[in-house]
Amino acid sequence: MPSPASQDLWISTFLEAQAAELGAATNTLLAYGRDLQDFSSWLDRHKSEFNLASRDQIEGYLIDCDAQGLSRSTLARRLSAIKQLYRFAFEEGWRETNPAIQIKGPGRQKRLPKTLDVAEVDRLLEAARRTGRSTSDKIRNTCLMELLYATGMRVTELVSLPVSSARGDPRMLLILGKGGKERMVPLSPPARDALAAWLILRDEAEDQAVAKGVQRSRFLFPSRGKSGHLTRHRFFLLVKELAVEGGVSPEKVTPHTLRHAFATHLLANGADLRSIQTLLGHADVATTEIYTHVLDERLSKLVLEHHPLAKDDGSN
Repeated sequence: MPSPASQDLWISTFLEAQAAELGAATNTLLAYGRDLQDFSSWLDRHKSEFNLASRDQIEGYLIDCDAQGLSRSTLARRLSAIKQLYRFAFEEGWRETNPAIQIKGPGRQKRLPKTLDVAEVDRLLEAARRTGRSTSDKIRNTCLMELLYATGMRVTELVSLPVSSARGDPRMLLILGKGGKERMVPLSPPARDALAAWLILRDEAEDQAVAKGVQRSRFLFPSRGKSGHLTRHRFFLLVKELAVEGGVSPEKVTPHTLRHAFATHLLANGADLRSIQTLLGHADVATTEIYTHVLDERLSKLVLEHHPLAKDDGSN
């Protein structure tokens, strides 16, 4: 009979190792934990367990997941969790064989990321300069958008930036990314100007708050909410407001769209993939390669629209 206790021990030990050795992000660990618990429950119903599962059973589980209508990306993630668990188990000597080693996943659908052209980004930046209930709001909004487009940061990285990283008119920002990995990204002159302007008003507001007995915030974009900084949700809503104000379709614009625009515009202007990978904080250059598809699509369209041999002159 299966042993749920041993199943849980496998999962907890595996996740602890992922956190300690690889610095896996909390969200990644939670996703792996959920996926492996689901697989454990499936094995339990089929009178098996991690230590006894065969390749056929793992493939049977994936077939059942597919029958539930799960997306290709979810199926790929679940298989990835299972493969990593069994690789770990084999290396630790828990199993003499790795039943998952030859299983191939469904792969991920290569969906091109939505992005914005330079004119649309300019309209968003201009909208930030005039949107807000006060001068302080407008300067903060400008700083947020300039930093996001200048660095390609993830929204969580942006809203949780410590103010210490912004002191001294920095040419580079130190960003704490996924899995606790740090990277340096350069700041453009407009971003540095926006940052300097925001710091003045931010510090004045903090001084006033401290005078009233409120503890000084360690964040660049402080908030009196639970997190202590501007939330992802509030910034998402702000970006939608700026899209409306700037005359850009709100459906096209999210904080992540600005990250895609940052990468695509760099690539279009001659930056190499390795540099963009470093700036975005991607662990694998394969993740960055999707931007080449965006550029290929644009170049193809450019040729079809402007090359004389691509035009049908009616003589065929």
